[in-house]
Amino acid sequence: MYNMNILSYFSKMNDPRVDRTKFHNLEDIVFIAIASVLSGAETWNDMEDYGNQKKEWLKTILELPNGIPSHDTFNRFFSALDPNEFEDCFLDWVKDISNITQGEVVSIDGKTICGSRNQGFKSATHIVSAWADKNQLILGQIKVDDKSNEITAIPKLLDALLLDGAIVTLDAMGCQKHIAKMIIDKNADYILAVKENQPDLFDDIQDSFRILPPDNEYQDVDYGHGRIETRKTSIITDLSLVETSSKWLRLTSIVRIQRHRHFKATGKEEQETSYYISSFNDVEKIHAGIRKHWGIENKVHWILDVAFNEDHSRKRNENAAQNYSCLNRIALNLLKKDQSIKRGIKGKRLNAAWNNNYLMKLLKDI
Repeated sequence: MYNMNILSYFSKMNDPRVDRTKFHNLEDIVFIAIASVLSGAETWNDMEDYGNQKKEWLKTILELPNGIPSHDTFNRFFSALDPNEFEDCFLDWVKDISNITQGEVVSIDGKTICGSRNQGFKSATHIVSAWADKNQLILGQIKVDDKSNEITAIPKLLDALLLDGAIVTLDAMGCQKHIAKMIIDKNADYILAVKENQPDLFDDIQDSFRILPPDNEYQDVDYGHGRIETRKTSIITDLSLVETSSKWLRLTSIVRIQRHRHFKATGKEEQETSYYISSFNDVEKIHAGIRKHWGIENKVHWILDVAFNEDHSRKRNENAAQNYSCLNRIALNLLKKDQSIKRGIKGKRLNAAWNNNYLMKLLKDI
């Protein structure tokens, strides 16, 4: 009965339940979970309610040997499910629906699910994701271990991604020599933000821009959002003042971006300067790549918080927060990929909830 392309990737997961507790098929649980999140569900109770409201329709495509799973069943299943296996299936699926082209910007950044913090525990669930700007897809995600940070998580995510020809952008946490090498080894280029966490490199870049003339510059002006913002990108390829330049694989240019903002309503002025290192020296591509890096904030993190209410999610049992985060990203990819209706993410979720044919189109077309 299962004829959805996407389900074939997730139905091969190992079932975490013991045989005597398997009253519902794994495929039924996963399908209802994905379909309900596509349709606006935010909790395990929402999944159960969705299943009961759509029961007659679901019976035409699922087996449902013991009816609709309860909210406790959804909770227990996704709390026990191996998140690494779930994310591996997610990666396999995305690899088959994406096509990384030469020069595509892949931005990697982390997001904390604030509501997942348990009382008495120090940290909430923190997820590092990779976003492909041209494909408009989340390529993968990985949870940061409780006693670790993004520096250890990013290489694991990079290792799982196909990045041939891409430009990988990372904030200052990812500005590490072994991460730069890994990106080059993946046949990709890098643009890495540099801040005080690399004090010697940061000081050498600042000194270079004080003493040496830029090789090339590019500027644009943005008049949106009630302000006038001027961004000027300058690059230097003379690395003689960067003492550690030879330790960064294929380091080709150092980058400075100067931002000036004028707020129309108040007349307030703001100045900001940021620095980067890059493995290539095309100033326009570097400028564009840095701008596109913030797409992961605007097109992923912001949407997950506003449209999916992820930051207020209070799923705390075992692997629940991490696995529900993966469900959200599956849904976001499906909704982003669909171009059949001209609606935002919230509008598409409403359509999926109201229109079974549209829901099946989301699940079948990819």
